[in-house]
Amino acid sequence: VQLQASGGGLVQAGDSLRLSCAASRRTFSRYVMGWFRQAPGKEREFVACISWSGGSTYYADSVKGRFTISRDNAKNTAYLQMSSLKPGDTAGYYCAASNRVTILDHEYDYWGQGTQVTVSS
Repeated sequence: VQLQASGGGLVQAGDSLRLSCAASRRTFSRYVMGWFRQAPGKEREFVACISWSGGSTYYADSVKGRFTISRDNAKNTAYLQMSSLKPGDTAGYYCAASNRVTILDHEYDYWGQGTQVTVSS
C-alpha cells in the first residue's frame, strides 16, 4: 500500500493542525495506521496509532490529550488532529501501516513520505 501524508505547515504555539494520510488501496481497512515523528538529530518516535475499525487508539504520553488520531475507511484516509501545539512538536510527521496494533516502528511495513510540522514560539 502506498501512503501519502499531507497537511503540515508552519504554525504558532497553541495553534491546531490536521494531518492526513491517504492510502492507495481499498484494503486500507485491513491495516493498523500509525503516526510517527522525527525531529532533527533525534530518533523517530511513536505518536499515535489506531486499530483497523478505529475502535482502539493509542497515544504517546507527550501528545495525549492534545492529539487525536482517526480514520475514514470509506475514504482510505487516516488523520492526526493536533491541538495546543508546542515548539517541541516540531518534526517531520510520518504515517505508516501495519498488520498489528503496535507502537514499534519496525513493525510497520509501509510508510508515507512525511510532512513537516514547524511550531514557532
